[in-house]
Amino acid sequence: MEKLTIKTPPDVLSFIGHTLGFWPKESLVCITLNENSIGATLRIDLPRLPGQELPYARTVAHYLTSDTTATSLLFAVYTSEPCQPGQPKPHAATIAALTGVLSEQGITIRDGLFVGDDTFSPYDGEPGHELALPVSSTQTSAINAEFIYRGSTVQPTNRITLPTTNESAIKAAAVERHMDTIQALPTTTATSRARELWAGMLDSVSFPSDDDCHALVANLQFPAIRDRLIADIPGLDEPMKRILFAQTEGAPKWSRIEWAQQLLLHAYTRTSPQHQAPVLTTIGYINWWEGRGSKAHQFLQLALDTDPTYRLARLSDQMIASGLVAGWNMNKNTAYKALPFEIPVCQAVVRQVCCRRCLTHRARKGPSWILLSL
Repeated sequence: MEKLTIKTPPDVLSFIGHTLGFWPKESLVCITLNENSIGATLRIDLPRLPGQELPYARTVAHYLTSDTTATSLLFAVYTSEPCQPGQPKPHAATIAALTGVLSEQGITIRDGLFVGDDTFSPYDGEPGHELALPVSSTQTSAINAEFIYRGSTVQPTNRITLPTTNESAIKAAAVERHMDTIQALPTTTATSRARELWAGMLDSVSFPSDDDCHALVANLQFPAIRDRLIADIPGLDEPMKRILFAQTEGAPKWSRIEWAQQLLLHAYTRTSPQHQAPVLTTIGYINWWEGRGSKAHQFLQLALDTDPTYRLARLSDQMIASGLVAGWNMNKNTAYKALPFEIPVCQAVVRQVCCRRCLTHRARKGPSWILLSL
């Protein structure tokens, strides 16, 4: 696997942006390290109320210790709250609580960054006494250039934008015709046909016809068939319950899962509002598998907007809100890998621009292996 090296603070922020896919707002981002090897990347909203620092720190530590090889971490606090001379940095109590909780787990905080709207600086520096660099400097970092060259982008927010749909009445009628056919079949026959259709789509390299999309959407309207089709996505021959909760022994086929999401978004454009909830819920479920909790929540909320009574969307959203992480993301061998290459970290990355050894630093473990975007 090819290796790229994080050498400077702008590289750190570029890595975070490209790993998450968006620029965080009012967020704490932590990156676990084992020596100079990157492990888990966690983004979580900053606490909104005072007095919640210790419970918040324990929650963060619970996620971070999923990386059992972690010995230290880097963090970045993204906030629009300004620093006041002579006053602690915003969310200093949260960082202090996190430091204490992590130390109990044998994990030290190597360093941190304070990222404002326009500039960023070392978190523990005195306001006005440390070098503040413009956020725009991330655009010229070496890591950012490499990511862009490979086709990666950083969106300004993590808000999802769905493709537009039209001709709802025609699409609804087409889906209803398929639903009538499915209802007339024995359950086992209907499920077998649905799985065959879905397998053909997942094995294809092109998008299906409109009629096949209507058939897929129709099948997703039936809970028993829907659950079976969701379980077929990762390409694993294990019990359906273990697949749905991402607790399998084998690793899922992530490229197949990503393709399934593209197929479902394509099918979404062939639906009417009355049939969209199962499609959006399935996409939300995929995002939960990948550790993108905030996006999963958005898709599930969109599903509930179309059908407030849709049970799977409501239960799935409650599951995510409780902090439950997909089992695959608790193991670096099964977790979704956002990046196709290793990213070692130079030890002097936050304190100084670089050191002579940075080009020789190499990761001993795998690449970034867990992304929890809650």
